[in-house]
Amino acid sequence: MKNFSIAKSRRIRSTPYTSRIEKQGVTAYTSYNHMLLPAAFGSLEDSYHHLKQHVQVWDVAGERQVEITGKDSAKLVQLMTCRDLSKSKDGRCYYCPIIDDQAGLINDPVILRHNEEKWWISIADSDVILFAKGLAIGNKFEVKIIEPNVDIMAVQGPKSFKLMEKIFGEQITKLKFFGFDYYNFKGVKHLIAQSGWSKQGGYEIYVENTNSGLELYDCLFEIGKEFNVQPGCPNLIERIESGLISYGNDVDNNDNPLECGFDKFVNLDSDVKFLGKEKLKKIKSEGINKKIMGVQIETNKINMTGSLDLKNEKNEKIGELRSACYSPKFKKVIGIAMMQKQFWNNSQSFKIDINGDTFSGKVCDLPLS
Repeated sequence: MKNFSIAKSRRIRSTPYTSRIEKQGVTAYTSYNHMLLPAAFGSLEDSYHHLKQHVQVWDVAGERQVEITGKDSAKLVQLMTCRDLSKSKDGRCYYCPIIDDQAGLINDPVILRHNEEKWWISIADSDVILFAKGLAIGNKFEVKIIEPNVDIMAVQGPKSFKLMEKIFGEQITKLKFFGFDYYNFKGVKHLIAQSGWSKQGGYEIYVENTNSGLELYDCLFEIGKEFNVQPGCPNLIERIESGLISYGNDVDNNDNPLECGFDKFVNLDSDVKFLGKEKLKKIKSEGINKKIMGVQIETNKINMTGSLDLKNEKNEKIGELRSACYSPKFKKVIGIAMMQKQFWNNSQSFKIDINGDTFSGKVCDLPLS
């Protein structure tokens, strides 16, 4: 399948870092929350190996924030998610599935609690801000909902900790996973969380001061030379191997959080009120009929848009491949699929048609090991 470039327009916004990453050799973009998101810097495999060994700086400004403030902000945030946030604490991040009245997944963001009356919903690719405003209006909540000017850059990889310590000092090493705080860079405070869309460790810097953020971006590359820093982006190979679910690719509004493997973030026995709670209780009591699993396919090449059917020996559909790529670790194509209930067992075999050729494969757990 031939790749085409994205035609830039007012519909797809650039980021403050776009001119820099283009000089650094970005080779592909995707669109994320109506913004440019780098998708490749040359070889996907080379970037994968580098990410697992060194440190990368990512332009992930497309990971937009929905800021909710006001006296009813905690009520609104809780109404949106099936995770119980009643004991949440200031300065912490929380992974929270957002669902609708039918328990369909709307987004799976990280929510940052600044305080009881200020929250950021760090969204995956979707228009959550419209959903939040609709709920606020319908429930007559006293809140203010905006998309603040926040442009995230991520520092990811095993050497990210040493690089960030060089710039921000020893205090940043005390920041715990999914915690956040403000750290000074040349007189400007930046919100930094120990988080990121990889399993290699690192930080996300929520840049509110653009000029300072650009200076920090340049500093990361200058100071990072001794750590073999490179520009990068969320890596498809590393993501699938690690079992990191992508909203819009692996799951969408036709799936509920139990089917997506988000069971530990579904708190049906708590007293909190959230949209779709009764529907989700019914789904749990009846049992789900499909769920996300990993797959391995006996080929070394795949390029897909949309989804591909997985079939058994009777040529019956047993699942749907939603993301896939070649893995240098497994020496074959690996993927994330939504599998029907009777075919959940590990090593379940299947066949798949890719561009007119048929290949065999097997089902496995996530993360892949």
